[in-house]
Amino acid sequence: MDHGARGTGLCDPARDGVKVASVHDGHAFVTQKPTYERRRPARNRLPTYAALDLGTNNCRLLVARPAGNGFRVVDAFSRIIRLGEGVSITRRISEAAINRAIDALAVCRAKMLSRGVSRARLIATEACRSAENGAEFRDRVREKLRLDLEIVDQETEAELAATGCTPLMDPQSRGAILFDIGGGSSELVRLGPSDSSCNGPPKPLIEGWISLPLGVVTLAERFGGVTVTRGAFAAMVEAVARELHDFTAAYGGDLVDVHMLGTSGTVTTIAGVFLNLMRYDRRKVDGCWLRAEEITEVIERLMAMSYQDRAANPCIGIERADLVLTGCAILEAIRRAFPCPRLRVADRGLREGMLVQMMRADGVWDGARAR
Repeated sequence: MDHGARGTGLCDPARDGVKVASVHDGHAFVTQKPTYERRRPARNRLPTYAALDLGTNNCRLLVARPAGNGFRVVDAFSRIIRLGEGVSITRRISEAAINRAIDALAVCRAKMLSRGVSRARLIATEACRSAENGAEFRDRVREKLRLDLEIVDQETEAELAATGCTPLMDPQSRGAILFDIGGGSSELVRLGPSDSSCNGPPKPLIEGWISLPLGVVTLAERFGGVTVTRGAFAAMVEAVARELHDFTAAYGGDLVDVHMLGTSGTVTTIAGVFLNLMRYDRRKVDGCWLRAEEITEVIERLMAMSYQDRAANPCIGIERADLVLTGCAILEAIRRAFPCPRLRVADRGLREGMLVQMMRADGVWDGARAR
């Protein structure tokens, strides 16, 4: 895959100066700068990048500009849309889910246009990969919104998660077990020590990876998520463990000085509950450390809650109340396979990985160390 491909990812025929020349690797190429680019004030002349992750459960957008040896987020958007609702049963994205996604994507498009985005990458993951009408949905988005979605494979998803989360690795460790618990799939990556000699954020050293065909939405549809008994929880853990078996055999041996690194709504929710936050606060969650016994304590608290109690918790809410325990079951299976004493929580992932890859390909950090 050509991560250096240039393009805006969107076009706006209603504005003068925009002409789509071709589409390649999920990017729309423009032959000349649109007028909204030319009108940007002088203080915003730094290139502006956008990364959109359309997942099975969420639609997320980050807009950022290079800053120092990293980047500064200038706009963001996140909405739970449940694009993959029912896909594991019907093999199709429903019309209701398509409408929810298009509504959210329209908001993202408006934000990208208003921020003068000069380059974007817009990806879709498991729901679009597995649905029979995934390509049809992509065409509808292009026709209605003039947005080009790139349906990425599991390897790309694992690579992007690793790129986005590697800055949170303990530099004194020998590596990390990175996991991303999604709505329709879950990715695990065995990381070696990161490369911090490069310009920009450190590069990941991927030693192995796997994508499990199980996520919080698919498990909830199979086992239930509103009421989760001890027996159902144990069955979910066992189902995930079976999928993990070969990866565990290959990479679960030497875990000395290796820690876990988790990115997903599951781990950020667990961190928020552990910290007893009255409202979710990314600044307190992203980068925090949890010990194994602290994770166990939070999972036990969540298991003891009713659905109504989970929905009322400010770090869970009604949109995640039926999914948090399925996420905990996936996490529990991973913890048993890779019993590391520490977990670092990442409120970052695919979008940050896309931003880093685009900026690195454009050379925005070249010479940063010299400067």
